[in-house]
Amino acid sequence: MRDDRAARRRHRDAVAGLRGGGREEALIGGPRRAGARPPRFFTAHLGFAAADPAVARELAVAYAEALGLLRPELALGAAALSPADAWHRAERLFCGAVGPDGERCADVAGHPGFHHAPGPGGLGWGDGD
Repeated sequence: MRDDRAARRRHRDAVAGLRGGGREEALIGGPRRAGARPPRFFTAHLGFAAADPAVARELAVAYAEALGLLRPELALGAAALSPADAWHRAERLFCGAVGPDGERCADVAGHPGFHHAPGPGGLGWGDGD
């Protein structure tokens, strides 16, 4: 049988090095995060039946607005609609354009009106000319 003391010594030295091996701090350790993790966004996918995509969009907007009234912490600007078997084809339900004071447009996506006008600082709100 061959002598494997050198391999065991290398392994022991490597493990000691990872644990700190006389250093103040180990090479591998737990996360260095001081506090709790910041909150992350999650998505709830709700299924429902509709006759066609236009009706599905109207229903989805109504459901999202109703849930927003019940639970104000919901991020309605992130609401999207997709076919049940094709989540990769999700379309936004709400406009979400950022206004001059940092507010976001809460109207439905593709609504009439404008959010950009020519000229310096041309971001505007309204129904157009």
